[in-house]
Amino acid sequence: MFLEVKNIKKDFDGTEVLKGIDFSLEKGNVLSIIGSSGSGKTTLLRCITSLEKASDGKMFLNGDKIFDAKDNGSVFADIRSFGLVFQQFNLFPQYTVLENVTLAPILRVKELFKTKKITSSEKSAMIEKVNEDALDLLKKVGLYDKLGNYPCQLSGGQQQRVAIARALALSPEILCFDEPTSALDPELTGEVLRVILDLKKSGHTMIVVTHEMEFAKSISDNVIFMADGVIEEQGAPNELFDNPKSEKLRAFLSNSSKIIEM
Repeated sequence: MFLEVKNIKKDFDGTEVLKGIDFSLEKGNVLSIIGSSGSGKTTLLRCITSLEKASDGKMFLNGDKIFDAKDNGSVFADIRSFGLVFQQFNLFPQYTVLENVTLAPILRVKELFKTKKITSSEKSAMIEKVNEDALDLLKKVGLYDKLGNYPCQLSGGQQQRVAIARALALSPEILCFDEPTSALDPELTGEVLRVILDLKKSGHTMIVVTHEMEFAKSISDNVIFMADGVIEEQGAPNELFDNPKSEKLRAFLSNSSKIIEM
């Protein structure tokens, strides 16, 4: 199994938000996480990507232990194994589209040079490669013609596509999305979802926290439904959406359908 998450718990000031989460993810698959606000979805994603330190549990990536709370919460793997696309884009307003995408990998190259792990000529060649890769990524997300624009000159959907390209620029092994369309107008949602669908077709391993039920059903290999800090139900999308076993999941899906109808 590519990613294994075992007994992940998280509490804030004595309030238990995650109460023991276990799941696995195969390479090239897409896992969607659904559930009501406050169910622990985003906290779980933040623990997986090391933005939060879990209170208990272990995680393994490709067979290697990358986190163990019993070892003082040490993170053993490079956190760049995970790329995270946030709800609110979080682009740097003072940088162009191209600069937003190349910033992190160029800083990585400069750090290698600073610590004398690469030579000056290697540094120049690597930075040139970073820029070439960034242009390819912007083509992939349909924004090659916007590479000199600033975030304020883009629509919300375009900004989120830049954020996706930026996350991909570090070549993460697993790409994570935290409600990638929640800050978008409905007419802009489709363009972002199409990019994520294209990433699935190209074999990217992804974890997607989403409130888009139809999208989760169409893109996922597996779906987790969270409620009250636990995994209430999980399974293949057709099984989970068409034949929910949990009363909480049935109520959640019913309420989601009512919101869509309104």
